[in-house]
Amino acid sequence: MPTLEAAPAPTVAPVRIAPARRPRTRAAALSALITLVAVCGADAVAGVIPLGFLQRHTRSINDLGNQFIPFHEHLWDLLHGRAQGGLLLNWQSGYGTSFLPDLGTYLSSPFALLVGVFPRDRIDLAVYVITVLKMAAAAVAMTVLLPMLRPAARHGWVAGVLGAAYALCGWSVLESTYNPMWLDGLIAFPLLCLVGQWARTGRRPVLGPLVVALAWVANFYTAYMATIGAGLVLLLLLYVDRDTDGRGRVRAVLRATRSFTIGIGLSAPLLFTIYLGTKHAHPGWVREFAPVSWPDYLARTLPGTYSFSSPAVFLGTGALLLACALAFHRAVPRRERYAWTGLTLAVALSFQWKPTHLAWHAFVTPNGSPYRQTFVLCGLLVIAAWICLSYGIPGRRALLGGGGVLALIALGAAFSELISAWTYPLFALGLVAAGCGLLLMRRGRRGPAIAALVLLAGAQIAQAGVTAAYGDQQRAARMDGYPTWGPEHTARSALEAEASGWPAHRTDPGQRQITNNDPLLLGGEGGAYYSSLTPEVLNRTMTALGGGWTSRGRALQSLDNPVTDAIFSVGARVRVAQKGGDPSLVRAAATPPLVTVRPPAPQPAYGGNPFRNQELLLGARVYTTRTLAQGCPAGTEIFLWAPEHFGSARLGDGPPVEMRGGAPSRRAPLIPFGTSAGPGRASHITLTPADRDAELGCLDRAALNRAVERLRTTGATKVSVSDSSVRAELPAGAGGTAVFAMPRIAGWTCRVNGAGAAPAADYLGLVAVPLTGGAHTVECDFRPPGLRSGSLAGGAALLALAAVAAWAPLRRRFPTPPLPDPLRRRRWTAPSP
Repeated sequence: MPTLEAAPAPTVAPVRIAPARRPRTRAAALSALITLVAVCGADAVAGVIPLGFLQRHTRSINDLGNQFIPFHEHLWDLLHGRAQGGLLLNWQSGYGTSFLPDLGTYLSSPFALLVGVFPRDRIDLAVYVITVLKMAAAAVAMTVLLPMLRPAARHGWVAGVLGAAYALCGWSVLESTYNPMWLDGLIAFPLLCLVGQWARTGRRPVLGPLVVALAWVANFYTAYMATIGAGLVLLLLLYVDRDTDGRGRVRAVLRATRSFTIGIGLSAPLLFTIYLGTKHAHPGWVREFAPVSWPDYLARTLPGTYSFSSPAVFLGTGALLLACALAFHRAVPRRERYAWTGLTLAVALSFQWKPTHLAWHAFVTPNGSPYRQTFVLCGLLVIAAWICLSYGIPGRRALLGGGGVLALIALGAAFSELISAWTYPLFALGLVAAGCGLLLMRRGRRGPAIAALVLLAGAQIAQAGVTAAYGDQQRAARMDGYPTWGPEHTARSALEAEASGWPAHRTDPGQRQITNNDPLLLGGEGGAYYSSLTPEVLNRTMTALGGGWTSRGRALQSLDNPVTDAIFSVGARVRVAQKGGDPSLVRAAATPPLVTVRPPAPQPAYGGNPFRNQELLLGARVYTTRTLAQGCPAGTEIFLWAPEHFGSARLGDGPPVEMRGGAPSRRAPLIPFGTSAGPGRASHITLTPADRDAELGCLDRAALNRAVERLRTTGATKVSVSDSSVRAELPAGAGGTAVFAMPRIAGWTCRVNGAGAAPAADYLGLVAVPLTGGAHTVECDFRPPGLRSGSLAGGAALLALAAVAAWAPLRRRFPTPPLPDPLRRRRWTAPSP
């Protein structure tokens, strides 16, 4: 009897439309062009481009000028071999601070290296160029991602417009434009989504972890948020993919987990040092989260609004119209339609709930803008817009539904005070342009398609440009500004270079600062330092000695005082008598070496009076303390201590000196007032307003000179300094404690006479080494906490990556037989009779 066999069921492969390479390249170029035109055009109109006649106002607003540009100046010095210190230690700030955590926080983006090709006095221009290039790169990355998620048979150029809409979102042009390191997260989100797509399709097992590592090294903070967003996108893609079974979904998640684990592990040497650096940093402002009002939230989706404390979700009306139309576009499968809409809404709502708000920010409420994860929501909206378009141009029903949602948003935003005169006209024009452009695209001919491109791209440029220019003006009006490099910078830098003598002595660029990071900006080895990683021990020590600070203790100011100059071996400093005056150079007659020796004595401890604390660290009595009414004896130098005073102080009929104290945000430093002429009006200090808690320190210069000479006689005979170590040769018979003129930050280890290394001791906040009989050399080396463990983790991740690289070709050469599918039809044979 013949054998009967069932015919195998035909296998229908899913249709995958691969976009042509040339249209994809054109779309990417279009996205970059739109971004550059919008940003540079807006900044030119606002007059903030740091380029000659294009600059009418300083662009260096807030931390951009006070923190980030000086750090890029230091990077320039490192690249050109002019910096004091190296990758591990920064000798120029805070009398010696850890640099690797700062590098990983502010300067580890590959784009930052571009500062090296600019002149040093045009770093502000270099940072601006880096900023706009990052925005353009984010536009290109999103443009490349969109067709990978869901190919579109026609109108692929719209990916370029949507990519530009993502790069020009409100978060980018209003907040990150003066926080340029955040823009690496804007680039990272589409790249990490691409890594998830590779894991979903089983491609790029080696490149994926490298992309993850690059994103986390460039800026770990926003990369963390981008990773959460990319994970959500991957899970949604697996959910809506009906061609992948449960086992395939699990394998995709495991591949993605492998890529992200290895990639983050590769960045561990930097991540571990940053993490432990924050543990040793002075705590910043702790804010209690409070959700923004819904009218303000809705207003930030519209053009022409500005606020520091609400999520800047503005994208451009075209992208928002498509995203809102997705739920009404019947050509999109229902599951996919509702999944993307639901995910976008869930992420938007997560911004307003404290537990999810904390999860977005690594469970720490940010010190400043509380909605730093907004770029992820903007990216999801752009992806939703692309998904809507990839199934065909939405019809009238879908466009009316999307337009209705936008109308409700605009109506709710009307109750917000953030609405400007530009908002609704720009919104209406953008909505009309987007609707007309989409309807023209439905005709499918070249002429209407070009007109649609002009309408959509033009509306995007106009809305983003006006929003960016409006933000430039609002920031200038609300925030402190810092001047770009000019004659004052050049004069101070020249004086510092003239007096440079490191390591024989330090040179301080002065107490009257241009920025809180003048040692990085101008040169020298001063006490000023401003970073999110300012060490707690440095703050505590300088506060005890009478130092001033702002930014709740994270921005330490230089202390213009001859006693602390002797303690920290400052041999010259730049001084400006009054704001806007010409700088002068003040040199010390003699300076103790960087390493001094203190006689055996019980461990000292600071008290509450800065004059007594200075004497304790100096090892000699040099002050007489008086009240304001008593004044200082003739011939002594007057120093005023009024840390909480906010106002002015005047000696006799002299010019007023501004003082900006007031806890917890600010603390005024000790102020020098010259030499006292004795009793009388000319030596009387007047505070406006009055301050009963003020105190005078009357310095005996002769006593100070004797103390300095003693420290020179008993101190090190020779000191040599490398990028991350100090070595001192001691006089014969040295005993007691060797004290190094640098803060005892975590990471210092020391050895005596070349013996085994041990953690450095602490002497009133400075690095110290107990000496025994016969000590003739002492050496201290610095390694940031976390560098060793991070390097071990990074090495393990590198081995794992090598294993993945070796396994991939083996799998291709020896493929694993597929497991039987219980749903597949099998051949059958009729039983024999």
